[in-house]
Amino acid sequence: MKFFSVKVEENMTKPLIIEKIGQEGAYLAGFFLEKIYSIFGIMRRSASPDTLLERLKWLGIVEKVCLLDGDITDLSCLTRCIQDIQPDEVCNLAAQSFVRTSWTQPLFTGTVNALGAHNVLEACRITAPKAKIYQASSSEMFGLVRERQQNEQTAFHPRSPYGVSKLYAHWIAINYRKSFGMHASGGILFKHDSPLRGLEFVTRKITDGVARIKLNQTSELRLGNLDACRDWGHARDYVRAMWLMLQQDRPDDYVIASGQTTSVREFCRMAFAYVGINYQDFVHVDERFHRPAELDVLLGDATKARQQLGWSPEITLEEMIAEMVEADLYRLRNHVAQHQAPLRRVNGH
Repeated sequence: MKFFSVKVEENMTKPLIIEKIGQEGAYLAGFFLEKIYSIFGIMRRSASPDTLLERLKWLGIVEKVCLLDGDITDLSCLTRCIQDIQPDEVCNLAAQSFVRTSWTQPLFTGTVNALGAHNVLEACRITAPKAKIYQASSSEMFGLVRERQQNEQTAFHPRSPYGVSKLYAHWIAINYRKSFGMHASGGILFKHDSPLRGLEFVTRKITDGVARIKLNQTSELRLGNLDACRDWGHARDYVRAMWLMLQQDRPDDYVIASGQTTSVREFCRMAFAYVGINYQDFVHVDERFHRPAELDVLLGDATKARQQLGWSPEITLEEMIAEMVEADLYRLRNHVAQHQAPLRRVNGH
């Protein structure tokens, strides 16, 4: 196990973040530290240490986080880690999170997303039954929707192995909550992005493409279905919702969404317009990037979160896109690693 220096003070809340330290894990660690927490994180040995550390370095918290080697598919490893740390709060963000990959690696996706989440709950039940648990659920569970907006009462109809795996994790968390009285809450998060989002996701693919075209490093951007509509928000807003769920006396499930739907085409238009370019001159549809089963529209209704958690998004889609484009322009102009640019913060964050 590899540890970074961390000061653990008496009576300090100890959260455990289980993830590869993607955008959510990095922002959540930063948010916890603002609340004077002591942070522990579990990462797979196969995960890229450079990418992990770059995100934490960008937030200026790498020396304040204790990282341990581990694997969510190994129950004995999780049990030992949780036994040693005795966390007050556990956030399971670990997942194979790329939907398109879930068709080419369906069994791996199910093992990590579904059985991995089950392992986290079982390890907590055995060694830290009083810990408050956050399970990262997904709007992809709704799939083929029949209602204009999706809330906590909307029926699930997933359309990908990823969505199915997340639905298993969501329901097993509910079962542990009901059967064992565990404080396990599920955040049904709609799409959320940031400059820390991986380049394989469509939003970063777009903003990276915008920056490369603006800097004359490429002449086109190839995408899949431009008419797919999603409810996008900023990851920084969404990790605040995760924390709020852990502060509740009773566990529950919450939809976290902006309540605004935007097509991939419109996202392209906004991103290209930010640098004064017409997207239609550079964006081309490539059928290789179409999903086997597409979701046409997802639009979340976060009324429950607003009323019970006091949560609402603070960062607009326009601000998020501007931040992401600026980050990619800086990275490419200065030839720095993907997450090392000193990015500007939005709304004072």
